[in-house]
Amino acid sequence: MSEEAAGIWDLMHRLDELKDYIQCVEAVFRSLSDAAVCSEGLLRLKEYIDQLYHDNGFAELKKDIEALRATTTELRSVTLGINLNDRFEADGIGLVSINSKYFTKSHIINNFCEKVFMKENIKPDTTWQEEYKFQLFAAETSKMPDIISRRGIALVPEGDMMEDVPWYMNRITNQMLSSVVKKLRHTLDQYVSVTITDITGLIPEFIYYVRFAQYIEKLSGRGLRFSKGTLAAEAAGERMMRAKAFYNLKLASAVKEETVTIVDNDLDFDKERLVYVLTGANRGGKTTVTQAVGLLFVLAQGGIFVPAASFSFHPVDCIYTHFPADEDKTMDLGRLGEECRRFRQIYSDSTKNSLLLLNETFSTTSFEEGYFIAKDAVRAILQKGIRTIYNTHMHKLAFDLEELNRSCDTVKAASLIVKADGGNRSFKIEMAPPEGMSYAGDIAKKYGVTYEMLVEHA
Repeated sequence: MSEEAAGIWDLMHRLDELKDYIQCVEAVFRSLSDAAVCSEGLLRLKEYIDQLYHDNGFAELKKDIEALRATTTELRSVTLGINLNDRFEADGIGLVSINSKYFTKSHIINNFCEKVFMKENIKPDTTWQEEYKFQLFAAETSKMPDIISRRGIALVPEGDMMEDVPWYMNRITNQMLSSVVKKLRHTLDQYVSVTITDITGLIPEFIYYVRFAQYIEKLSGRGLRFSKGTLAAEAAGERMMRAKAFYNLKLASAVKEETVTIVDNDLDFDKERLVYVLTGANRGGKTTVTQAVGLLFVLAQGGIFVPAASFSFHPVDCIYTHFPADEDKTMDLGRLGEECRRFRQIYSDSTKNSLLLLNETFSTTSFEEGYFIAKDAVRAILQKGIRTIYNTHMHKLAFDLEELNRSCDTVKAASLIVKADGGNRSFKIEMAPPEGMSYAGDIAKKYGVTYEMLVEHA
């Protein structure tokens, strides 16, 4: 890197940065001026942008940058003049003109010979000619021809041409465009203290919201419903949620056919239903519902519209998930040992304001052992008062919720099932006792494996 003062390219890049900075400040100012924002973060941003926009230094910066851009944006090519001595060697190089148009491409040797050997093509002066052409550097070219270096015409530095040309052109252009460089440097030096990182640091945040807005607009075009999550009114010790016609956004995104119906559901959290034990058939939608609830909180608390007809909630301080680990991560403790250690850590870290999503937790051992551990875990969750969805195949756990509820005076657990319709999966949930054996009976009848049906057709 050159240690010289900032050259034309550095200054031009700084000019572009300041131009982008001005545009960002103006765009954010326009967006927030009439917006009824109420979040602490947006109110602070609005105040900060207002101060920048109405500062006298900003107006002066905008005026100076616009004046510079009006000049520099027109620069598209530079015409150089090379004087030759009697031996056809380069004797001097100078600036002929700064142009607002690009040169056109031609073969350098043919073009040179054509101009030299046809006498009428040798111009008596250096005025611009529309038919002047140039040759692009080929990517595979690494050196100028040997004859040029032997003649002493060192137009490029040693090393790879494609890498060195920008550095070399920076030096030579600085010399030729000294007046432009001085003007740029003089103007930009006045704004060396302008820190654009405060604004550019917001770009990932802007992209986050813009991309989600585009994503939701696309899914809305397919008929999917979204709504703005709303904070529930403050209430002492309340940790509620009211979700109407919600669905799993991940599932909706994975479904490509617009004719497929995405099943939605309703679900509430309150003191009487703070912990749900969710049961149902395999592949009946238990995990999908569990994910969907977590996504509602993630999106709403991130300022994104949620996949639901309506969503009112008290915010969570953290979402903890306990899904079965990959087998290769359980070699030291065994799968049940790993599950127990991970659950203990999650329970220790969580608070009454957290959300806990358990998916087939303690299912990697026998039913008796898993049920014994799960029952104690649910009792502990009730004592701490954590909003929880525990989806499991252990129907007995849901049958015993009345007993578990007697151990806690403040909040209750409830049984939630994925409904079965004649053995078919409906993907609809409702508060009800586990179907367990009744669902198995429907499946057995559907496929002809009841005792009577088997014996009859033996």
